[in-house]
Amino acid sequence: MQFLDFEKPLEELYAQMNKLKEMSAKNQVDVSKTIAELETSIAATRKQIYENLTPWQRVQLSRHPERPYTLYYIEKIFSNFTELYGDRQVKDDKAMVGGMAELDGMPVMVMGQQKGVNTKMRQMRNFGMANPEGYRKALRLMKMAEKFNRPIITFIDTPGAYPGLEAEERGQGEAIARNLFEMVNLKVPVICVIIGEGASGGALGIGIGDKVAMLENTWYTVISPENCSTILWRSWDYKVKAAEQLKLTSADMKGFHLVDDVIAEPMGGAQSNAEEMAETLKKYLLETLPALNKKTAEQRIEERIEKFSKMGFYEEVND
Repeated sequence: MQFLDFEKPLEELYAQMNKLKEMSAKNQVDVSKTIAELETSIAATRKQIYENLTPWQRVQLSRHPERPYTLYYIEKIFSNFTELYGDRQVKDDKAMVGGMAELDGMPVMVMGQQKGVNTKMRQMRNFGMANPEGYRKALRLMKMAEKFNRPIITFIDTPGAYPGLEAEERGQGEAIARNLFEMVNLKVPVICVIIGEGASGGALGIGIGDKVAMLENTWYTVISPENCSTILWRSWDYKVKAAEQLKLTSADMKGFHLVDDVIAEPMGGAQSNAEEMAETLKKYLLETLPALNKKTAEQRIEERIEKFSKMGFYEEVND
């Protein structure tokens, strides 16, 4: 179990409990009463910490190394998943995964960014930062889903699209822009769920849907707090302030009507009980899809356009 810096009080309590358990096993001493008291303290401390999280702490939680990623949710929520590869132009981008699956017997197309569960896998997955090939692969799968009338489900978890020179040379901006245009006009239902980080165009490239939802401890904004701090203050030292000013939490996004729903996480975050989180997410998908399926393609497209056209705040000034 890994603890973040703001979870130090929990880490200390767990250390005490583990020490007591070791002593009990070694010396055959009954410490059940003390352990029960510690468990009560742990529950109370966890509740106090997680009911008062700051925006920066939610950013930290979204990056927790034990947090479940796209492939975990695909495994737990769907059946008969068949991964599809390649963009039919350059190569297969390992940062973007997707394929055909079934959701309680309903054929769907599912895709999302995958960060990797260890150092070697993170390097292979490019830390969830997709190249143009990844977005073109995602679009290829979406058009295939449209052809076979399969609803599309996307899981968003990326610090941003890959910013390397070679990605720009191969048309990173065009690939993301093309996805935005095409996703608005897809004839099948589209549900997008932010399961971790939702940064910049890298997230938006698979984020145009009839329903856009966020897990409780995720973030969604145009730039990461660190990069925002670097641009505004020429230092990463103001990342906490940047996180507050960006209004990037799920509650903020819901308040601005930039996302439709916020999905509650288990106390302690999705990583504290990944199976429960997967069950909650599956329940949300099963409750949301039937209503979208009842609408005609024309209705879905019209409502999608209307929803995204209304986003943002502006003021007209007369000269």
